Amino acid sequence: MRSKWKYEILLYWSEEDHAYIAEVPELPGCMADGSTCKKALANVEVIIGEWIETAEEQGRLIPKPKGQLLYA
Repeated sequence: MRSKWKYEILLYWSEEDHAYIAEVPELPGCMADGSTCKKALANVEVIIGEWIETAEEQGRLIPKPKGQLLYA
């Protein structure tokens, strides 16, 4: 699956939710879940688009993708 977005996506299993979570750190609050990794990634693709659409409608700044984030 090839993403049209270039944002970093963190993918992990949530025991609490019994689902895979796909989170986009550069877009606050942008995350989705799925019963498989593939479903979580497909779902977050939709959510990224909705996040950007909503930000545009509200006149909010849309961060440019930075790629992989480095943490100290």
